[in-house]
Parts: sequence; C-alpha cells; structure tokens
Amino acid sequence: MRGEPSCPKCGGRVRAPGLFADSWQCADHGAVHPLQPVVPPSVNALTVAVGRARVPVWMPWPLPVGWLFTGIAYAGDDRGGGRATAVACTGPGPLGGPGELLLIAEELGVGLGAGYAGVPGPDPGPRLDVDEPPQAKVLAAGRPTPLWLVRDAPDDRAVFAGEAMGLWLWAVVWPPESGMLLYDELVLTDLRDAGSEVDLVPCGALSPQLLPRLS
Repeated sequence: MRGEPSCPKCGGRVRAPGLFADSWQCADHGAVHPLQPVVPPSVNALTVAVGRARVPVWMPWPLPVGWLFTGIAYAGDDRGGGRATAVACTGPGPLGGPGELLLIAEELGVGLGAGYAGVPGPDPGPRLDVDEPPQAKVLAAGRPTPLWLVRDAPDDRAVFAGEAMGLWLWAVVWPPESGMLLYDELVLTDLRDAGSEVDLVPCGALSPQLLPRLS
C-alpha cells in the first residue's frame, strides 16, 4: 500500500484541494506542499521523483565506498511538481558502524527539512550562526557550499544547513559522528543533470529515517 500524502512539517493528515481551498491543507499548518508516500528505493522511484522535481535532487556522487541509495521522498503534487526533495543514503560510518545521511533541498517555507531534522521550522535560518565560520562544506553542482550546524537538533543526529542554488540545503546524519562525512567537501550532484547515470545508482533497503513522523 502506498499510503496517503501527509504534511511535510508535522507528518499529519492533509486534505486535498476542493471546493473551499485550491491547495492541500493541514489542520495545524494551513496550506502545504504535501509529502508524497515513500516507496521502496529503486531506480524507477528515483527517476520518477527526479522527473517531477522543481528543486535539486542532491546525492553524493560517486557514492562513498560501501554506501547505497536507500530512498527518496518529495513534497509537492502533480500540478506544481516537487517543491522539496529528500534523498537517503546508508553505509559504513567514518568511525565504524552504520551511518545514514539525508540530503534535503527545498523552497522557502516548505518545512520538509525541519521535519526530518527534528527542529521547529519551517526554515533553518534562525538556527544558523552564519556570522561564524561554517562547520562543514560540500561541493554542490561544482560550487563550494558552506554548511552550518543547526542549533537544538535532537541528540541522536547532527544537522547542517546552508544555501545551494538559491534554495535551502539540509544534511541530516545519524549517528552524529557520521557528520565527519561533511568535513571533507563531499561532492553532491543534482540528479536532474545526471542523465543515464541515474540507472547506475546502487539501491539498498528503505531507510527508516525517511518515513514521516508525527510531531
């Protein structure tokens, strides 16, 4: 079963556009871009999400040794396309044991990144000390991109955020020690520009971190 769309900010139920509203509605957050049901990772699921995305679909590419693509989610509908994307990857952590990484790209105000990060949203700006040097850097579509730690994230994860291509970029890693992946200028590719290379992405089991949680 595919399930139903949900609120990207809280994981709650949403009401489809109808007679009294022309947008998807959450009882707590009003008009939202609905988070579509998460399906098991596959090249086909990735291709569909990439084709609908109006924001980057970031993935480390090439993937770090031993890492696999473990799912994709997006917020949006058929009319407006994907206004936020979240890609999950899983593999050996830098200090041993398994590590998990979510990369979220989103337009202002969508709130998907904050939902996965476990912090109040919708945007990371108020929780970033941008007057201080960034704690991490990635290379996003060939551009050096600074990332700052997001304050007050849950203790079980490390959360970084910054701006890439004029949109928010979040990186959420479990356990926090796996954040070391981001200290060596991890190379991120927008899969909308990857063409046939998408067919080469190795897939693993669905990451449980990608499933929406009720806040």
